[in-house]
Amino acid sequence: MTLEEIQAKLEAGVEGSTVTMEGDGCNCSTLVVSPIFEGMSLLARQRMVLASVRENIDSGELHALSIKARTPAENS
Repeated sequence: MTLEEIQAKLEAGVEGSTVTMEGDGCNCSTLVVSPIFEGMSLLARQRMVLASVRENIDSGELHALSIKARTPAENS
């Protein structure tokens, strides 16, 4: 799985998000910035991001994804 494919899935799965990726297709990290995270706990944010790629993790296409999920205010 390429970083571009992961990024597209995350952007589609998290409303209004801007996604930045690092790493390779198997083990990577992401910064997801979205206003939808406002008022959500860190765990709820991570669950939302992971739900976008859950099938890829379950199938083994994506082995590890480190997630930072922030609101626009937290990212500035």
